[in-house]
Amino acid sequence: MQLVGWWWKGLGVLLILYSLLAGLLVPLGPGITGVSPGRAQHGQLAEITVEGYNTHFSEDTRVWLKTRDYALASDRLEVMDRRHMKVHFSIPSSLPTKDTINGLALITYTPKDGHSVLPSALFVIGNDDDTQDLDRWHAEITTSDTPASFHFPFRNILAETIRNTYYHVVLWFAMMIIFLISMMSSVQYLRKGSVVADHRALGYASVGTLLGMLGILTGAVWAKNTWGAYWSFDVKQNMSAIAMLIYAAYFILRQSISDPDVAKRFAAVYNVFAFCMLIPLLYIIPRMTDSLHPGSGGNPAFGSEDLDNTMRMVFYPAIIGWILLGCWMSNVTWRYLRLRDEMSN
Repeated sequence: MQLVGWWWKGLGVLLILYSLLAGLLVPLGPGITGVSPGRAQHGQLAEITVEGYNTHFSEDTRVWLKTRDYALASDRLEVMDRRHMKVHFSIPSSLPTKDTINGLALITYTPKDGHSVLPSALFVIGNDDDTQDLDRWHAEITTSDTPASFHFPFRNILAETIRNTYYHVVLWFAMMIIFLISMMSSVQYLRKGSVVADHRALGYASVGTLLGMLGILTGAVWAKNTWGAYWSFDVKQNMSAIAMLIYAAYFILRQSISDPDVAKRFAAVYNVFAFCMLIPLLYIIPRMTDSLHPGSGGNPAFGSEDLDNTMRMVFYPAIIGWILLGCWMSNVTWRYLRLRDEMSN
């Protein structure tokens, strides 16, 4: 488990620098941040103002309202600047569904940006008449999508905070690997009684806890910008806090027993228990209930809606970089612990 050589240390630093620079400097793709007003009446003319982000609205822009398998094209549009335009829709008297309120997505297309989508952008109030004239709801949406620039995807609600994926999420990946090495070192100590294995377990547990705390802090900042509060008592937030408290108890246990040998054995057993608790706390319990986090409560994570190929070019190198840096920090820590014990004896 002790990596040999220096090349991996430099590689880890380079990968982290790459992820930091690319994560901050690569621009975000075009998207729609909002429309105003957000409601309209069936059988009337709807005039809405569309606000884009990193968009290039022009006279070639095309706009649709879409619900399920139906789409309605705009009558005309007035471009105010590259990020703002007014769009006019003649809402038919009959709606494509029997629902009295229809949440319609807004789709825009420009030759330079490709497609941008804002789900539930306009709520149209209709009637429950069974007779529906769907002729005007069969507009054909442009299928070609050739954005010209290299960018990260624009995701509604997340916007620029999507960049935190390269800092918050990767810290948790690295933490799991560091804790895994710590647990394996504790197992080695229980089997062979190696003092070096005990030092290694303590060193890796220390760095793993540091990464976990940084993960919670970066997650709190992300939550403030997307959910409106630093701590919303989301199930995954709560389970993460409990996991960190469990590892905090590991360090308390080592200091609370006066006999060093007994303390090391108890701590090794507890370390195995702590790592085993990470699995249900972080990956099982959040999936059993509703959660704001991706990957919980039936909400998929790392799919095309959360991570595209452009983001993967930064995301996976960042994980490798933080794992290598975490191993480097852990090796320095447990070697310091070994020297301290040798000098005290």
